[in-house]
Amino acid sequence: MNASKRSSLFLTGFLLSIGGAILFSTKAIWVKLAFRNTGVDALTLLSLRMLLALPFYLVAAWFSGKKESATPLSKRDWFWIITLGVLGYYLSSLFDFIGLQYISAGLERLILFLYPTFAVLLNTWIFKTSISKIQLFALAITYAGIGIAYYAELGTIQQNEQFYFGSFMVFLCAVTYSFYLVGTGKMVVKAGATRYTAYAMLAATAGVFTHFIVQEQWQEVNMSSQLWWYGIALAIIATVIPSFMMSSGMKKIGSNNVSIITSIGPVSTIIQASIFLNEPILLEQILGTILVILGVVLIGWQTTRPIN
Repeated sequence: MNASKRSSLFLTGFLLSIGGAILFSTKAIWVKLAFRNTGVDALTLLSLRMLLALPFYLVAAWFSGKKESATPLSKRDWFWIITLGVLGYYLSSLFDFIGLQYISAGLERLILFLYPTFAVLLNTWIFKTSISKIQLFALAITYAGIGIAYYAELGTIQQNEQFYFGSFMVFLCAVTYSFYLVGTGKMVVKAGATRYTAYAMLAATAGVFTHFIVQEQWQEVNMSSQLWWYGIALAIIATVIPSFMMSSGMKKIGSNNVSIITSIGPVSTIIQASIFLNEPILLEQILGTILVILGVVLIGWQTTRPIN
């Protein structure tokens, strides 16, 4: 591949990844608005999101399965696709939606953005990779940034007894998503970006629907027109479109580069939260965000380099 084609491929992957990251960052805004304006609970909102996204993934699974049938999936591949889908889009999303009921959108995105650091630790644990001194430094400043932003957030909460519980739920979201990220980097090569994303999302949708049927009564859900619009925004703008954009970007430029590029996510969420949710932008929050992004960029940059 010549330099011009490589440059074009990277640019395409870059644009897909940054666009997907920005669209994904709208999720917290839509969720907070839905909670505030409709009073919906986390599981119902997540189920509505997956229900409205389901037709797109069924169509994608059908066409990609026919197109990429030359590389049939083994039982082991199916197991990992289903497992990663459940971890990355069912459990992770459920933890995230629950947490967003109790903490700000800006803090949610910063805590969630710890997932690249967890991915590094998982790779070290599972695949026995080494952690360099730069990566250790990056981990330290990333967690310091979260600590600073979290401390600033503590000064703004009023009578919120569930603040720590909400923070813990988003932390669990970051942990489960890091498992998904580590596995995706390997499975997307085997299954193809579109097919992998579609199948993983279908597995997650099955998990969400099962949970909803077990826990909820359909007749108790107040499906207002406003709630439907929030569900559509979550499904299309913050789920379907960015999930395919990110998977395609990952296939073109690799998961490490995508991790670096998605550093725009917290900044995008904080700005949107200030505009649409009237959340304050604190000096400590800005400092913490800078440290977190710097740490994640260092981790991604170092991971792409050979370790001597």
